[in-house]
Amino acid sequence: MSSPETSSAQAAPSSFRALWPMLLCLLSGFALSQAFRTTASIMADGLRTDFGLSAQSLGSFAGLFGLSFGVAQLLMGIGMDIYGLRRTVLLTSPLTVAGAVLSAVAPSYPWLMLGQLLIGVGCSPAFLASTMFIARHFPPDRFAYISGIALGLGGLGLLFTGTPLAWLVQHLGWRSGFGLLAVFSALSWLLIFVRVHEPALASDALPKPGFMAAFKGFASLLLLRHTWGIVLLGMVSYASFLTVRGLWLSPMLMDRYQFSLVATGNVALAASVISLFAPSMFGRLDPGPKLRRRRIARFALLMGGIFAALALVHQPLWNVLLLLAMSILSGYGTLLYADVRSSYPPETTGRALSIFTMAMFLGVALMQWLSGVVAGVAERQGSDIYLAVMLMVAAMLALGTLAYKLIPPSPLLSQAKH
Repeated sequence: MSSPETSSAQAAPSSFRALWPMLLCLLSGFALSQAFRTTASIMADGLRTDFGLSAQSLGSFAGLFGLSFGVAQLLMGIGMDIYGLRRTVLLTSPLTVAGAVLSAVAPSYPWLMLGQLLIGVGCSPAFLASTMFIARHFPPDRFAYISGIALGLGGLGLLFTGTPLAWLVQHLGWRSGFGLLAVFSALSWLLIFVRVHEPALASDALPKPGFMAAFKGFASLLLLRHTWGIVLLGMVSYASFLTVRGLWLSPMLMDRYQFSLVATGNVALAASVISLFAPSMFGRLDPGPKLRRRRIARFALLMGGIFAALALVHQPLWNVLLLLAMSILSGYGTLLYADVRSSYPPETTGRALSIFTMAMFLGVALMQWLSGVVAGVAERQGSDIYLAVMLMVAAMLALGTLAYKLIPPSPLLSQAKH
C-alpha cells in the first residue's frame, strides 16, 4: 500500500468538506457490519425456539460472522493494494445483501450459517477501507482522533441492535431484522457507488503490485517480533466487548434476572450510545507513543476486572452498571490502532493496519465460538454458564495483556518525539 504519511501530505490541499462525506459513506458499511455482528444477542431467543439451538450452536452462529470477516481481511488488504479502496468495497459488499436475504428466509440452521458466512465476507472491507482512507487523506497527527470518531460512528450500527431491533423482533420475528438490514446494506452500497471517489495521489501513478508481491509484503510483517505483541492483545481487546454486547448480554439479563427482550434492548441501546463517544474520547486523550503502551495494558487489565466482576456479582443494577462501564472502557481500542501506526514505517502502515484488523476480528470469532463451547460445557454440567463465560473472557484479556507486555515493542517507539 502507498505510504499513508506521504499520501496524507499529498492530500492535504483536499478540502475536508469533500473528504468527510466520502468517509461517512464508507462508515455506513462499517456501521452495518457492527449491526450484523451484534444481532445474535437480540435474536438468540427466537433462534433457539425456531431451530432448537444449544448455547454452543448459538456461539458458533455468532462466531462465524467474525471468522469469515477476519479471514477475508488479508484478501481485502491485498485487493485494496491492487485495485483501490472503492473498487474492492463495491465488488465485495453485495455479498452482504445476499447473505442477509438468505438469513431472512433460512429454512434451517445450516442455511442460516451460510448466510452468516456471506455477510461476514461482504462486510469485511468496510472498516479497513475507512481506516485506510483516514491514513491516506487526513493529517498523520490526527489519525488517533479521527479513527476514534470513525469507531464511534460505526457504533450507530450497535444502536439499531438495541431497542429498535428488540422491538422489531418481538413484534415481527427475527427474520424481519435480517430483511431490514438487507435493505440498509443495499442503500449503503448505492451511497458508496455514488459519493466515494478518492482524491488522486502521486502514489497512484506507481506500478501496482501483483498478488504474490502484495501477499509477501503482508507476510513479512508477521516475521517482526513486535507484531505478535500487538496482534495477541488485539485479538482479545475488542472481542471481549463484542462477545458480551453481541452475544451474551440479552440471554444473561433474561436468564439471570428475567428481563424482557425490550428491557435488554434498552440496556444494549444505552451501552451502544456510550460506545459512540468512547473511542473519540480515548483518541483525544492519546498520550503519544512513549506512554501509550503502558496505558493500553492498564486499560486491558481493568476491562478484565470488569468481566470478573460480571461473573461474580449477581445483582441486576450492578450488572447493568458494569456493562455500561465496559462500554466506556471499550474505547481504548483506538489507542491500539494508534500504536500500530507508530510501530511501523510509513510504507508498511497500511499492511500493518490490515493485519491488526484481521487479528481483531478473528479474535472476535474465536472468543465468541470459545464462549459457546465453554457455555455448552457449563450447561451440560448444570453450572452457571454466564459465570463460566465471563471468567473465560477475563482470563483471555489477562493473557493478551501479558503477551503485550512481555514481547518487546517496535524499535521505532524509542525514537518517538513524545
